[in-house]
Amino acid sequence: MAPPVTHRDQAELESTKAQYSKTPKTLKHPSMKKISKYTFGVGDRFAHQAKAQLQACIQATAAGAEVVPVWNKSHREHQTVGSQPDSVRQAADAAVAELGWTKPYHVDADHINLSTVDGFIASSDFYTLDVADSIGQPASPADVTAFVDRFPQLVGTVTIPGIDSPFEISRQQVEQIAGKYLLAVQQAGEIYRHIAAQKGADEFITEVSMDETDSPQTPPELLVILAAIADQQIPIQTIAPKFTGRFNKGVDYVGDVQQFEQEFSDDLAVIDYCVKEFGLPETLKLSVHSGSDKFSIYGPIRRCIAKFDAGLHIKTAGTNWLEEVIGLAEAGGDGLELAKEIYAQALAHKDALCAPYATVIDIDDAKLPSADEVNGWSSEQFVSALRHDQSNPQFNDNLRQLIHVGYKIAAQLGDRYLDMLDKYETVIAKNVTENLYDRHLKPLFLDR
Repeated sequence: MAPPVTHRDQAELESTKAQYSKTPKTLKHPSMKKISKYTFGVGDRFAHQAKAQLQACIQATAAGAEVVPVWNKSHREHQTVGSQPDSVRQAADAAVAELGWTKPYHVDADHINLSTVDGFIASSDFYTLDVADSIGQPASPADVTAFVDRFPQLVGTVTIPGIDSPFEISRQQVEQIAGKYLLAVQQAGEIYRHIAAQKGADEFITEVSMDETDSPQTPPELLVILAAIADQQIPIQTIAPKFTGRFNKGVDYVGDVQQFEQEFSDDLAVIDYCVKEFGLPETLKLSVHSGSDKFSIYGPIRRCIAKFDAGLHIKTAGTNWLEEVIGLAEAGGDGLELAKEIYAQALAHKDALCAPYATVIDIDDAKLPSADEVNGWSSEQFVSALRHDQSNPQFNDNLRQLIHVGYKIAAQLGDRYLDMLDKYETVIAKNVTENLYDRHLKPLFLDR
């Protein structure tokens, strides 16, 4: 756990708040740890796959794309598994030391807020400030008016290089957008200053997450949001908006791929504009959450970042836990039996497991095999159903989504599950590395 806030910390926090009230409308010369151009969020539910994950980044770097790993784990995931934030740091540090990785790496306090951040202060150097719950909650009318007054350049014709048609935005529209997002950004500022007061502003990377909300943010909304972030003096280096389409856990993107590509391109243009207009960090880039296995949009993302010479942060998480289950099934014997047991228990507790992830899964119950059917499967049948190979007619994305959210079942098995990870480390690690490198890193950063 992080140390409590001292009187000195509190005084520094209050001083920062007071300074903010007098700051100009642009962010200048932010103090921060600088993020690399390409960063890849790797979740590791049970802190056993750090070496296998890092090996994928080593392969990508050797092939010509330096991709920096960011081990991410949320407060919710720690609670579910029964782990502590420092376990992620320990696993990452051990993997880096053993494999001789000399490039940067980070540990992300994923989806934290003011009530959960303190436990991550000691172990993390990357913070994803999740303020999505405050989107739509009205900010003070006086704050909205003052914000729009400070940013007159948001009103009228706004020409963004890289976007064909200028934005025509009335003051009323800017006020409406600010009314929807300003309170969330103010809360992000409060979290940021809380971390900076305890850790030091130059010791961490800041991401702001707005993806877990009902509707996607349009490019004009992103423009206003970034202006508000600059106004709050947050040296943001990645922003995670909600994009058009469905980003369900562990399966491919669902939506209009051409529309996504146009909006992603427009968002990059807006970011480039805001860096110059509002003094935001030059390292600012888009972050794609639940980005694992979104194979149909990897090509569009790659084209867009090449077009703007832009960076990218993309987060994967549960896909690595799925590779553990695939590895157990592939190993056969007691590994396969445990994989079948995990599925049976997940099916029996489906509603409870799915509830926290209701907005990011779509499971057709009629297409889930019964526990008895799965119990009769061979190793090949189980692996074919779970491994994300859309060319395989046996692949079942409903089963995959259920097991994706079912890691709590493995957590309840305790040492029994962890011992099996150790027993079948070789086959599991092979699956983890190949999945990240072949299905994710290559199409995103290396394929031409």
